Amino acid sequence: MTILRLEDVSFAYPGQTPVLNGASFQLEPGQRLSITGPNGSGKSTLFRIALGLQTPTAGRVTAFGKERRVEADFHDVRRRIGLVFQDPDDQLFCPTVAEDIAFGPLNLGRSTAEALAIVDKVLTDLDLMHLRDRITHKLSGGEKRLVTLATVLAMEPEALLLDEPTNALDTKNEARLLEILQALPQAILLVSHAPNFRQALAPETLELRDGQLSAPTI
Repeated sequence: MTILRLEDVSFAYPGQTPVLNGASFQLEPGQRLSITGPNGSGKSTLFRIALGLQTPTAGRVTAFGKERRVEADFHDVRRRIGLVFQDPDDQLFCPTVAEDIAFGPLNLGRSTAEALAIVDKVLTDLDLMHLRDRITHKLSGGEKRLVTLATVLAMEPEALLLDEPTNALDTKNEARLLEILQALPQAILLVSHAPNFRQALAPETLELRDGQLSAPTI
């Protein structure tokens, strides 16, 4: 079943030229897809529309075989598709790493013991157990980025939307993030200005230009 399909989606911020004007794409299980385009072309807007965080002025959003129109339609989508924000500080808000990672599973109704077991499993899988009890706001930028990914993976999503995941990462942490992401089974939709990272993780590419998605120009 197709994970995500956007058909002829348009969107304009008040008083501005439309940033999306009939954009369409789909994401299949296990697929790795990059979306490129200049700053301000609407890539982050496309992510927000896909998760129901913004409402398109026209077009259709379908996720897991169901058309999604109103807020209630997207609750299940946000559980099954994880978004990793551009800025980790927008996503991390609990005192410690363990609490941040446990937050999602607890919200899904898991017991404290179950949530903590998920915390330990995710941190072990990502080789980040040394960060478990650290104070979140004292982490380095690279550590915050990896913990942000851990908070999303704790929800056991079927797909990941990654919005500039290498922002502010040094070479070592970028390589570590790439290694982690390459080993994951989830479908990935990637927005990144780093061509080498895109090529290594999600070489299949669509370019967003003039509000529409198409194969990139050579």
